[in-house]
Parts: sequence; structure tokens; C-alpha cells
Amino acid sequence: MDRVRIFDTTLRDGEQTPGVALTADDKMVIAGHLADLGVDIIEAGFPITSQGEFEAVRRIASELEGPIIAALARTHPKDIQRAWEAVSPSARPRIHVFISTSRIHLEHMMRINYDEALRLTKESVAHARSLCPDVEFSAQDATRTDIDFLVEVVHAAIEAGATTINLPDTVGYATPWTYGAMFKEVMSRVPSEGIIFSSHTHDDLGLAVANALAAVMAGARQVECTINGIGERAGNCSLEEVVMALKVRADALGPTTGIDPVHIGPTSEVVSKLTGVPVPPNKAIVGANAFAHESGIHQDGFLKEPSTYEIMRPHQVGRGTSRLVLGKHSGRHAFRMRLEELGYQLPDAVFKEVFNRFKELADRRQTVDDQGLAALVEAAKAEVGA
Repeated sequence: MDRVRIFDTTLRDGEQTPGVALTADDKMVIAGHLADLGVDIIEAGFPITSQGEFEAVRRIASELEGPIIAALARTHPKDIQRAWEAVSPSARPRIHVFISTSRIHLEHMMRINYDEALRLTKESVAHARSLCPDVEFSAQDATRTDIDFLVEVVHAAIEAGATTINLPDTVGYATPWTYGAMFKEVMSRVPSEGIIFSSHTHDDLGLAVANALAAVMAGARQVECTINGIGERAGNCSLEEVVMALKVRADALGPTTGIDPVHIGPTSEVVSKLTGVPVPPNKAIVGANAFAHESGIHQDGFLKEPSTYEIMRPHQVGRGTSRLVLGKHSGRHAFRMRLEELGYQLPDAVFKEVFNRFKELADRRQTVDDQGLAALVEAAKAEVGA
């Protein structure tokens, strides 16, 4: 089966969302949900950053079964050693080594040249591989890196023992066509047999999911993402969006994942609660309005056949049931159905009067709740004499 591995970095890149700090207990709870969800790799954290971070990663590696447990490290030997100490209790550990490769990062942030970056790549990947059989290498800011140097550094990482190569769009700069083209070129110019190529995208231009899917179409077989798309700045590629795009549009995209979508909703809720980052109501898949309908035309079609306006059903992603929202755009069909659900079987004259009053009220407020509907019905019945 042609399968895309889901690398969840909610506990590492997701925690870098401004204002978010997860305790070890928080991380363990989220990691449990990610395991139930069926993610292939959990990036549990960046152990060198603090003692608490190290202990949280080590606890996940020690207690959680199933997914690969990865820890992030710079090219510094102490980072790599600390990462290994954190993930070594796992039955399936991974060390994830990264270095910047773009000229702007090397000159202005790291203040080293291409030769030094190449040397650090070779030494750090070889060091990580001497400790752990599963090593991922990331060329930070790959999408702004000179393509010839990117090929050279990826080739060096593979020769040094990297088993997964990540080409991240660190600053959300790529477009789907340029990102896909980059993967195709790099993969065609390095010895890629047995190597998994990975996508890691950010949403600065709102293209994170589109870029990840473009990478998959170009041959990447790992996607790095977060629950609810949380992360630095505008966030990361949204796990739920890329997973459901691959599922719903398998006809166009091809590869599948090992994710059990029914756990998406509960996992989204837990991450939102523990991080304190609310899910926007219009967020795809997990937003409050993702399966809500207000337009009368949409409501009528949905009531006759749900697939007229829903390309997936809420229960498939652990979201309960669809909602028909009664507002100024709602039609008679949905309105009558809601009244019947509330126990009202109204004569046509009363129904017409209630519906007219509802429309007048809806013009002055966004939605009308059940208490408001009951008041409208009683007032209309009294006036019409029903």
C-alpha cells in the first residue's frame, strides 16, 4: 500500500505557538491521544532547551507504545547526546537533526559559510546515526536555499546515515508548484532508494496544506503537521486537513495514511484545551461551523441528502452530528423540522405566522435559539387562535 507517514510535531513545533507552554502531564495526555489517532511519529520535544523538556520527552519515550518517538537536535554534539538520552527508552526512537541551509540564515543567523554548514551536517548526522538507527535530517529554510547546495547537503546527510530527509518550508514562502518541483529535483539528484522524503510546511501565506499535498504528489511520503495547525507565527500544516484531504480525495491524490479519523475531533478538543488556543469556528474539519448549515438552500439540500453539501460526515472525524443553524438565511424546510423536533405540530396558518415572525427577528439578530422559537410559537398561537 502506498502510504504517507504522519509525523506529528504538536508537542514540539506546536508548543512554539506564542504563549503556549505544556507541562509534562499535558504532553503525556496529548501524546496518548496522538497514539490513539494512529500517527506514525510523535516529535515529543527539543530536549536540550530545558530540564523539564528533557524529562517530558523521556517520559513519553518510556511510557508510550506504538509510534516512533522523535526528539529534535541542532548540529551541536551536546544537543544530539541529550536528544538520544531522552528518546532511548522508546522501542522506536528517532533523532531529528537540523541545520539552516539558506544563504540568509547562514549569513545573518548562524554566521557560517556553505562549507561549514556542509561539515556540520556530515558530522552531526554521523554522530546521531552512531547512537540511533533512525535519523532524520532537516535542511531548515530549504525553500529559500540554492538548489545546488540543497542537493549537496542532502547527499551528504544521506551518506552520513540519515534515513529520512525533510525539506521544510520554514517561513511559509513556497507555493505548491515550486515546493513540488523542489522535491522532484532533489529526489532525482540524490541516491534516494530506501530514503523517506518529508514535507514540513508553515502557513504564512495560507498554503501549508496545499504545499504538503504538492510534496506528496512529488513523491514525499512523510508529512509533518500539528493538531489544529498550531505552531510558530501563522502555524503549521494542519494534521486533520491533510489527512482528510488524502482520504476524501484519494481519487486525485492517491496515497493513504494510517490515521483513524474518528479520533480527530477528541484530539483537537484536548489540544485546544491544554494549549489555551481556541479553534476558529470556520476551521476546516474541526471548527464549530465545519458541519453547520444556515442557508435555506443548503439546509433543504442537506435534509434531502446530506452529501449534497457535506463531502464528509461529522461522525467520521469524531464530531458528533451536523447542525442546522436558524438565522435570516434559513428556509421553511429546516424551520419546520426544528419545530417538530421541539414537539410543535402546527397548522399551516400558525406555521406561516411563526415563520414570518422568525424572519423579522432573525433580521435583527444573528441566530434564534430554541427558547426564542418557543416564545414565537406561543405568541403566534395566541394571536391566530390555534
